Amino acid sequence: MAALDVIDAAALTRWLRTFAASVAEQRDHLTELDAAIGDADHGANMHRGMSAVVEALTATPAADPAALLKQTGMVLIRSVGGASGPLYGTLFLRMAPVAGAGELDPETFAKALRAGLDGVVARGKAEPGDKTMVDALGPALDALDAALADGEALGPALRAASAAADGGRDATTPLVARKGRASYLGERSAGHQDPGATSTALLVAAAATALGEQDAT
Repeated sequence: MAALDVIDAAALTRWLRTFAASVAEQRDHLTELDAAIGDADHGANMHRGMSAVVEALTATPAADPAALLKQTGMVLIRSVGGASGPLYGTLFLRMAPVAGAGELDPETFAKALRAGLDGVVARGKAEPGDKTMVDALGPALDALDAALADGEALGPALRAASAAADGGRDATTPLVARKGRASYLGERSAGHQDPGATSTALLVAAAATALGEQDAT
């Protein structure tokens, strides 16, 4: 196995397919988490959205990373209910112009993800500690940037990012939600893992699986 040196549209498609498979597998778990502090639909919504993304990419394969990410964002906005559609859609839409039409090196992929995070923060007005997907994605990208700056290859860097995302996800459990449906519960939202942070950790783990290690052939 060898880490990818560049990321093209085919690699990004593998990432999204891997994420879709993870969401399908964890759909009931995501819904259970959302039932405690939300509308009990995060698993179903994300499964519907990522299934639609896979269908769209199969029917009309994107020619380049920017087109693929834009297509993904638009499909998610159209097909995912609640706040998740606009937030995940914004993530991918903001990634698109940074990714561009050519192959991405690891640093450019990290910059694209950072642009996506900035878009999520701007759209949702969430800050670290608000018990949202930002609490998983922020630490993940900090870890990714740090690993790449230290000279790590993409594989180890993404694994570090995934571990940081998992840590951020777990750290949402004691928090009191300050954004989204969960914020209506006030102190009662403490003690429950955030479903958005949980699906975001799946997204980063999918990147580590699909992009971090590939056959060297």
